[in-house]
Amino acid sequence: MSTDTNTASTKPTYSQTAICPDPMHAPAYRWGIIGAGGIARKLADAVTQYTQSEVVAVASASGVERAQAFADEKGIPAAYGSYEELLADDTIDIVYVATTHNNHHEPALLAIEAGKHVLVEKSFTQNEAQAQLIVDAARAKGVFVMEAMWARHLPHMYAVRAAIARGEIGQVVSVQADHGQMLTHVDRMVRADLAGGALLDLGVYPIAFAHDMLGVPDKITAVGRLRDTGVDGQVSMVFEYEDAQASLTTTMEARSPGTAHIGGTEGAIEIDGLFYTPTTFTLFRLDGTSWTYDGLVDNGFQFQAAEVARLVAAGQTESPLHTLDNSLEIMRIQDEVRAQIGVVYPNEK
Repeated sequence: MSTDTNTASTKPTYSQTAICPDPMHAPAYRWGIIGAGGIARKLADAVTQYTQSEVVAVASASGVERAQAFADEKGIPAAYGSYEELLADDTIDIVYVATTHNNHHEPALLAIEAGKHVLVEKSFTQNEAQAQLIVDAARAKGVFVMEAMWARHLPHMYAVRAAIARGEIGQVVSVQADHGQMLTHVDRMVRADLAGGALLDLGVYPIAFAHDMLGVPDKITAVGRLRDTGVDGQVSMVFEYEDAQASLTTTMEARSPGTAHIGGTEGAIEIDGLFYTPTTFTLFRLDGTSWTYDGLVDNGFQFQAAEVARLVAAGQTESPLHTLDNSLEIMRIQDEVRAQIGVVYPNEK
């Protein structure tokens, strides 16, 4: 499509800004956060600064001191030294699980049993078996549960899906995406007992992107390089579909462009880095026209938080943008990739 970049640009005829719901228009709820790490900080900022909701409590299994330090930093009223204490707090409507991958399912199950609505950080769990436990419990209890795949809720992804639905690039036949960061210095990333490695933390984004565009692949081919701790340092994947292919890469050993490309029979969409964060994209048509969408916003986690609030208020228990079945499908894909490259976590042996 490089020959099209110097041609005249045409603007779409619809209102781009009206596609994605405004997070500030979502109903207000009270959030509790399980886990006091960096990603929990981002969610806390998103909820308090960009929605009508508030964070009222935080808990850390490392002790009340860690939770209190987080609460003091973010202006959160309550801090707890155990998950059970937070879940007993009747002021909390929604719980965000932001623990390490190996420990997503246990606090999520506790939250469901307590009758809380739950947002579980991606990857949803360590494996499909753990994910199925959450799904079964949520459906039996009748509470809302969603994986925190924030990219699906961002403005530019609404616009991407709308453009494809309008047929602007024809039939999608090719998807490419990568995500690489230098994270080998981060303890949790290199520890197999914490379900570390590139795949669950970074590779989930390209995988979920391909799933969003093309669904469940018919065949998966994966190669990877393991580190001496047994976790994956780099992984390359090819997903095959009846009429399409996806080529995906991830690494925690180097910085990569973080871009994505969707190729269609009538054009293409090129998403700028980092494709899974608030960003821009350009749509190129074979007729020589193109247009660019600017989806840059601060933070970005507010869109998934608002999705939870809207659906909880509507009495729904799953998000149509990212259903629990979708999370199970993505976990099943990741299990297959891990099986092919030889990653087994200690608690799976």
